[in-house]
Amino acid sequence: MELIPRVQWHLLPSAPEAYLRASSLPPLVAQLLYNRGVQLDKIESFLTVAHRLEGNPFLLPDMTQAVARIYKALLSREKIAIYGDFDVDGVTAAVVAVEGLSGLGGEVVPYIPDRVKEGHGLNLIALERIRSQAVSLIITVDCGVTDIIKVDEARKLGMDVVITDHHLPLGDLPRAVAVVDARRKDSQYPFSELAGVGVALKLVQALFYQDSRKERLNELLDLVALGTVVDMVPLVDENRYLVSTGLKVLNNTRRLGLQELIKQSGLEIGKIDTEQISWVLGPHLNAAGRMGGALVSYRLLTTQASDEAQGLAEELVRGNKERQKLTEEVLNKVKRGMPLREKLPLIIEGDEGYPVGVIGLVASRLVREFNKPAIIVNIGEDLCRGSCRSIPEFNISLALEKCRDLLVTFGGHPAAAGFTVKWENLAQLNKKLMNLATSQLSHLDIQPKLTIDAEITLSALNGEILNLIQKLAPFGVGNPQPIFLSRGVEVVNSRNFGNEGERLELKLRQNDVTWQAFDFNSQKPAEGIPDCIDIVYQLKKGLWGAEEVLRLNLLDFAAG
Repeated sequence: MELIPRVQWHLLPSAPEAYLRASSLPPLVAQLLYNRGVQLDKIESFLTVAHRLEGNPFLLPDMTQAVARIYKALLSREKIAIYGDFDVDGVTAAVVAVEGLSGLGGEVVPYIPDRVKEGHGLNLIALERIRSQAVSLIITVDCGVTDIIKVDEARKLGMDVVITDHHLPLGDLPRAVAVVDARRKDSQYPFSELAGVGVALKLVQALFYQDSRKERLNELLDLVALGTVVDMVPLVDENRYLVSTGLKVLNNTRRLGLQELIKQSGLEIGKIDTEQISWVLGPHLNAAGRMGGALVSYRLLTTQASDEAQGLAEELVRGNKERQKLTEEVLNKVKRGMPLREKLPLIIEGDEGYPVGVIGLVASRLVREFNKPAIIVNIGEDLCRGSCRSIPEFNISLALEKCRDLLVTFGGHPAAAGFTVKWENLAQLNKKLMNLATSQLSHLDIQPKLTIDAEITLSALNGEILNLIQKLAPFGVGNPQPIFLSRGVEVVNSRNFGNEGERLELKLRQNDVTWQAFDFNSQKPAEGIPDCIDIVYQLKKGLWGAEEVLRLNLLDFAAG
């Protein structure tokens, strides 16, 4: 068979000799740090994940005003509502805020909006419902910074609002008591990439500032790890510290619901890492918000009853299976029409039958497969809701900002965003977004690429190097798991396995060093693979019988 790369291989340039020498580390490890933008004076704190990566919460804008208003509410026994969001970041942020304020003696009620009926952010029906419970202070988590009109409506209803958010503000800020967001232009906070749950933790940290409650803060870090990883914010600087510390708490979590979900999803407490959060725990927790109400996930994270924990975990497992089925159905329907739009720079597809809960997942899958921005729209009679995912070359949140005159609501990040648009404006919006994508992308070569950290021989992967590479964890956005290239590798034997033989196992040898390698995606037949190949791969843990071993996870390979 003619074996050629599936995607372009992009090998990152070698680090400068001065960097390699000054790092005092093996050259391969220094190269990995250089690739991740770690400056020489930051190497120690990166590898040790030092506590000094944490920022002072009072450097966040309006934190002093937020703390003053919340303590006023606590002292006067006001009822406080925590207004979250329906994704994992929003739900975990709500739990962090509720448990933090409850620990200070506050009377706190959570509110998680319904994805389908209410959408993201504040809405008038929710505000009226909250006010009917005698609430006088609303604290938002993972939302609110763009809800200028809704904050005014809350004030008219007699409620103060404290906003904590991590989304990009619009030109004007809501007229709230405080707007705590590191993305504000006037922010003095040293790190702007906290997730919503990270900002919620900083609020609690500020509230506990003079109240020696370090242990209580640590108990919240399993939630912070979950929300931060699933929201795909960069795992660098303070996020790196929060997730690294949070993983230790998660792997010893006291939360009965998490214990049960980990067990029912086939994972093992003590061995949870960022990959298992991203691909297993996150989707299960998100399934509630996508398929019904996110309060199921909220209850799972807070329950103190074993029976309830078991039932809620079972509900999330069922919901995730249904979510997977719906996602595949919508994805297949969209892909059937792709040949007609193959040359367009932007995928835009809408239908009345696309469930709001899965359109973001479908857009993500399309971006991964076609390496183009994708927008999937649920079309309603009056309002249409769109979910957008994008590539580095096209800032989707900025594109929506340029279309704001056509939108009812919008918000998000450069790579992921959402919007609501009136039905009569949808066609015009589609045209404007397509024109923006054409002008920005048509002259670029945006073929899928595999970014490779270093070219090495298999013998370079010795015990010392492997241990040092593990110190780069936790891996995620901004700190990806290292990818290596090895050329001229001998194929000792090969076989297909799996239900339909779609997976491939290879035994590879180079300079008397032998590794087991697995290809789970290409569906290449074992017959006809050349005796010598070039491989691009990551190191992964796997089981050999009952023993845990390292193996090569092949991302691509070609004739050597």
